[in-house]
Amino acid sequence: EVKIDDDFAKNLGAKDLKDLKNLINKQINEEYKNSLEALSSGQILDGIDKVKLDEIPENLKEQEIKILSQGMKEEELKKNKKDLEKKAIKRIKTGLILNEFGEQNKINVSEQEMQTEIQKQLRMMPGQEKMLQEYYQNNPAVLGNLRGQLYEEKILKEIKLKAKSNLKEITKEQAEKLLKEENNKHINTQHAYDHDHNHDHDHSSDNKNTSSQKESSPKKTKTTAKKTPKVKKVSKK
Repeated sequence: EVKIDDDFAKNLGAKDLKDLKNLINKQINEEYKNSLEALSSGQILDGIDKVKLDEIPENLKEQEIKILSQGMKEEELKKNKKDLEKKAIKRIKTGLILNEFGEQNKINVSEQEMQTEIQKQLRMMPGQEKMLQEYYQNNPAVLGNLRGQLYEEKILKEIKLKAKSNLKEITKEQAEKLLKEENNKHINTQHAYDHDHNHDHDHSSDNKNTSSQKESSPKKTKTTAKKTPKVKKVSKK
């Protein structure tokens, strides 16, 4: 049995039990704040997606489809071509608009900001700092992706500062409800995608079994589903 007292709190790095409660409360508030910030950023990206562009460069579209279709077999690629093209256009359009906003507002990511973010990630993996540091050093593309993420975060932050906002204080219960509703939307969207994706594979499997009924032992086929990156692609400034 664990006794919750000042000694217990000190073992966790707090001054006493009261200090521990304050630290936990602060951490919970910070997590709610970060989650709500991510929610508002998602709403901004959804708004950007509604902006119409006259033309998307064909070479950019092909490059993005290539990234999204990594690991897919040729047959799977053909079946998902329209969906991949739609996602590619969305990612490119978002990237171009964010990049234009970033250039107009002279936004960039400094080396100091990069190092601060890397150190932050190192602290999150105690005991594996050296391995993670070597991973970054040996993979310039990973550093490029990290810079792109920081660049997008800075752009979204600047958009929020420039936007006409209507700030409203909400309780933790209201925050919890908002986040739960948003999470359910993502779950339902993912379930719908998985259902359609698996449905296509089921039909494909049925067709193959029908055509090979005369064979004594039909070959089993495997399909590899490619996870779509959530982070939008932006210029690595």
